[in-house]
Amino acid sequence: MVLDALIKIKNKSDPTLTFWRSCWEGICNSCAMNIDGVNTLACLKRINQESDLDVKIYPLPHMYIIKDLVPDMTRFYKQYKSIQPFLKNNNHPKEGEFLQSPEDHKKPDGMYECILCACCSTSCPSYL
Repeated sequence: MVLDALIKIKNKSDPTLTFWRSCWEGICNSCAMNIDGVNTLACLKRINQESDLDVKIYPLPHMYIIKDLVPDMTRFYKQYKSIQPFLKNNNHPKEGEFLQSPEDHKKPDGMYECILCACCSTSCPSYL
């Protein structure tokens, strides 16, 4: 995986190379970057061992860069918060929590698996 290669470079060649990583499983969002022109997670991107081509790695586009491959996510999170991506309901239950049936739980399947890595947002040419 690209993340393994980055760790090897940091440990053996360039200890100043800076990037985020955490879970190695594609669920934490920390290793999002642009690899060979595609925004993706470095922990999930395989390196083609049969290719002679170099792997080109860049930070996520349209983001301010803190250092090397580390983007400043402040603006992204502010924009996310500004759209208020949560349910609102003025009819609070008298006690306890809002109950959800198994059928209602299945309705948004495929729409809530976002890990907030910013790969899709920063892929847009007009993202600012």
